[in-house]
Amino acid sequence: MSKRSTLQQEVIRELNHFLEGGDEQSLMDYVAANSNLPGPRGNLELAGAFEDALAGYPEPARLKLWDLCTDMAGLTANGAPANDPREFIAFCGTVGVGALGATWPALFDQAVAILRQLANDPRWRMREAVAMGLQRLLSSREQEVLDVLEYWVSSAGPLELRAAAAAVAEPALLKDEETAQRALRIHRRIVERVAGIEARRSDEFRALRQALGYTLSVVVQAIPEPGFAFMRALATIPDKDVRWIVRENLKKTRLLKHFPAQVEAVRGMLEAGR
Repeated sequence: MSKRSTLQQEVIRELNHFLEGGDEQSLMDYVAANSNLPGPRGNLELAGAFEDALAGYPEPARLKLWDLCTDMAGLTANGAPANDPREFIAFCGTVGVGALGATWPALFDQAVAILRQLANDPRWRMREAVAMGLQRLLSSREQEVLDVLEYWVSSAGPLELRAAAAAVAEPALLKDEETAQRALRIHRRIVERVAGIEARRSDEFRALRQALGYTLSVVVQAIPEPGFAFMRALATIPDKDVRWIVRENLKKTRLLKHFPAQVEAVRGMLEAGR
C-alpha cells in the first residue's frame, strides 16, 4: 500500500469520527501532528490524501464536511502563522474546499468565491493550497473554471492573478490542446496586466512575478509553437519585469532540454534589446 493510500485511510478514520460525533478537534490535531511543519516542505501527500478522501463521501455528509473545510480554511495567520503546524490545517481545509466544489455542483460557486478570497492570504503555503484547490476544480469542471479564471484576470489583484497562473500551469491539465491554448491566453492577459501595474515594490507584485517566472514555461512546453511566438513578442517589450519573466522561464530545464534552438532565439532577442 502506498504512503498516500495509508494516509487516506487515516484521514477517513478521522473524518468518520468527526461525522459521528461532530468533534473536529481530533482531525485538526491529526493534521497538525503530521504536517511536517515547521520545516521547508509541508506534507503534500497528506493534503492529497485529504482531498481524495473528501471526494468519496455521499451527499448527506458533504454539508458537514463543507462546514469543516471552511472552518479549517478560515484559520488566519494570527491563529495559524506561517510554518506553524496549525497552518497546515488551513492548507488542508483550502484544498478540501476545492475537492468538495469539484464533487458537488451545488458548492461550485461558493468554492470559487472562497478560493478567490484565500488567494490574497499573506502566507505563501496558503496561496499554493489555493492553486491546488483550483486544479481540483479544473479536473472536473474545466471549461467553467477556465471561464472563471479569465474573468478574474480582467479585474484581479496581483495575488489573484498569481492564483490563476499557478492553477493552469499543471502538465496533466495541459495535455488537451484547447486547454493549453486557453492557459496561454490567460498568461497573455496576466502579462498585459503586469505591464500596467505601477506599484511594483509590494510583496504581492513580487509573488506574482516570481510565479510567472516558471508558470509560463509549463504552458509553453505543452504548446510550443504559439508559446514561443508569445515569448518572442514579450522579448521585444521594454519592460524590465516582463523581460525578467521571459529570462527566468528560458532557464527552465523543461524548455532547455526539448527546445534548445527556440530558447536561444528568444535569448538572443533579449540580449539584442538591452
